[in-house]
Order: sequence, then structure tokens, then C-alpha cells
Amino acid sequence: MNRGVQRRRLVAPAVSISLGLLGLIGAGTALLALPWSGTTRPLTLGEAAFTAVSALTTTGLSTIQPGRDLSVFGQIVLLLLMQLGAIGFTVLAVAIFRLLGRRITFAERVTLRDALGVVDLWAIMKLTQRVLLGVLAIEALGTLLLWLNWAGSFGPARALYLAIFHSVSAFCNASFDLFGGGGSTATNPFPSDAFTLFVIALMIALGSIGIPVLADLLDWRTHPRFTLHTKVTLGMWAILTVIGTALVLLSESVRPSAFGDVPLDRRALLAFFHVVASRTSGFNVQPIADLAPASVLTLTGLMFIGGAPASTAGGIRTSTFAVLVLAAGAYIRGADEIRVGRRAISRDTIQKAVAILIVSVAVVTVGAWLLMLTQETTFENALFEAVSAFATCGFSLGLTGELNGFGQLVVALLMIWGHLGPLTLVATISQTRHPSPVSYPEERILV
Repeated sequence: MNRGVQRRRLVAPAVSISLGLLGLIGAGTALLALPWSGTTRPLTLGEAAFTAVSALTTTGLSTIQPGRDLSVFGQIVLLLLMQLGAIGFTVLAVAIFRLLGRRITFAERVTLRDALGVVDLWAIMKLTQRVLLGVLAIEALGTLLLWLNWAGSFGPARALYLAIFHSVSAFCNASFDLFGGGGSTATNPFPSDAFTLFVIALMIALGSIGIPVLADLLDWRTHPRFTLHTKVTLGMWAILTVIGTALVLLSESVRPSAFGDVPLDRRALLAFFHVVASRTSGFNVQPIADLAPASVLTLTGLMFIGGAPASTAGGIRTSTFAVLVLAAGAYIRGADEIRVGRRAISRDTIQKAVAILIVSVAVVTVGAWLLMLTQETTFENALFEAVSAFATCGFSLGLTGELNGFGQLVVALLMIWGHLGPLTLVATISQTRHPSPVSYPEERILV
């Protein structure tokens, strides 16, 4: 086979996913720009485009307040865009093709394999069906729990609508809400009772651990042995959550902050919730700008790490971070190979992790530099906004609402890269390499 033809066939899945996302952004922008999508006024084209990008990349950064600026029709469009961004247009298209009786081609199976992060090409169809059913079941559970908790406050009908929207938003890690933002200064503050926070945190966690991990958990009764990926993902999630919660709780207890006047158990709950949300959800019950600087730094690092591969989360991914930490530990110990339990991690995986880290740092740095160059902002705000957009998180120190047109474009591109970048980078690099027929002698350089 001609090498150019082979290369095009291998790159096609990543390209088709990217083009599909751009097509959905165009459709979402058109729907949100309709006169009846707004309340007192139609959204501008820039507002509609930015909101569509944020929803489809499951980020949550916004130049509008959906509960105030969007009609019920606009909110439903936003809800559908979040759902499409989470499950992926490819999964939805294949499900529709199956319902219509159309045969799924080999190329489409490859695209699905890359989108879902699985290895077995021929188990794709079964997994796709389980993904759709699993997503609907999890969101239905979240809806039920939130409805039961909110029905007394908002009434049964209104509570059901709010529960559906926020259950989907939390599982998709999109963090759009209809309450006007976090904090007591909001017109209609986000409910911050313990039950609501635990339900939202649970939905965020289930959305951020990834499809392969969810499939492993669902198969636990029939196959009680987890894969190495599942063990690493769940282990890193627990470690980062515990350490992050401890650091935020400490910084909010030592320095005067937004949490300073609340009891210790409430302070711990708020710290836990914001740490979970920083793993690419962005829900917050307190404006991030009111937190202690050390807490903001902690959340910035957690956002950059993000969630698991093949999930609704962004960032460099927990598995990438785990591989980098294990590689550094193995080098310090003088070990010949990186081991996790009785399994060794391949050199190819380490190289991918390093490539993702370097490119991600470069993307965030360029994005922050462009924001500092073109906006009236500080280094801290620009870096936080760039990391939040790259990690598809949705946390903000207030800069998003003040961005000009170029700044909105920069943040939108960061969101798109954060949603697609690691996937397209790894897929393109790993699938288009060819072994070199020539090897050269090694020579050391100082590091």
C-alpha cells in the first residue's frame, strides 16, 4: 500500500472527530443565535459561538448567564450541546446508524476505538450501546436525587427541570448552571447544602473517570479483576482528591478567606467539593477569586492534571500524570523499568506522556501570553484562565466576562484543543510513525 494512502487512512479518525466537532459548533452557534434563544435580547454571534464551543467541549466558561440570558428553548439547546460534547457525536451517529439498520464500517470502528479509548476493535459496538445506556442511567439517578432534594424548595415541576439540567451538566463536567453562579452575591445562588454538593460531586466523579473505567466497574460482578488502567485511574483520583482537599482546607484555615467563618466540617466539605470540581467540572458555590491564593494555586495544578482519558474531562489526564510520576520515581531509584504491581509500562507510553506534557505546557503558555498581550489582566488571572480553558474546567477568576473578541477566540481555541488535542496528538503521532531503516550511534548531552 502506498505510504501516503496509509497515512491518510490512519489520520482519518482524528480528523473526522475534529471536523465533526467543528460542524456541531456551527450548528450550535446558529441555534443559540436565534431570536427566541435569548430572553430580553438575542445573543450576539460572538456570545452564541463562545457558548456553543464551551458547551460542546464540556467546559462551562461563559460570557453570559444561562439562567438569565437564555430562554427555555436556549437552555434546552445548551443542554443538548453539553450532552453531545460528552458522549461524542461519533457515538451518537453510530447509534443512529444501528437503529436505521446501516452496517458500521471498519473505519468507523477505528474512529470509535480512538474516541472511547478501548483496545478491542470488535467489542466497540457492544461498548457503544452500553455507554449510551450507562450515561442515561447515571444522569437519571442524578436527576432523581436532585429532584427529591429540591422539590420542596422549587416545586415539583421546576425542581425536575433544574434536576435534569444540572445532572447532565455535572456528569458531562460542563458546569453550566441556571442559578447565576456561585457565592452568596449571586442573584440566585447555587444550592450549597451537603446533599446537593455530594450528588453533584458524585456525578462529576463518574463523568471524569472515563468510559473504560466505568465499563470495568459495571463488569465487576462477572469479571472481578480490574485492568491496570482502571487501578491507576481510581488510585490517582483518590490520591489527588485527598491531597487537594487537605491543601485547600489548610490554606483556607490559615489565611483569611471565604471559608474562614464557617465550621471546620463545612469548610472541609467546601474544600472537597471545589477540589472534585477542579478536575474539569468548574461548579463552584463560592467565587474562586475569594479563595486564598494558595487554594487558587492548588486548583490550578489540579485543573492542569484533569481527569481520565476517554472521559468528559480535560487536562493532560490522570494517567499521563501517573506515568510521569512513576517514570521520575523509577529513574531516581535507578530502576531499569517502570512497574505498577506486576506489570511494566512500555517505553512508548512514557514517550507519549512526555509529548503530551510538553505540548500542553506550550499551549497553555502561549494562550496565557496572548491573553496578557491583548487584555487588561494580570499574569495570575491570564494563567488561571488559560489552564481552565485548556482543562475544559470552567473555573474563572472573572476574566472571561471581560474578554474582547480576540480574547474570546484565544479561550475558545484553548477549549477546543483541551477537548481534542491529546486525542488527535497521540492518534496522529502513534499511528503515523514508521521505523527508520537507519540507526545512528548514541552520544550523551548534559541534562
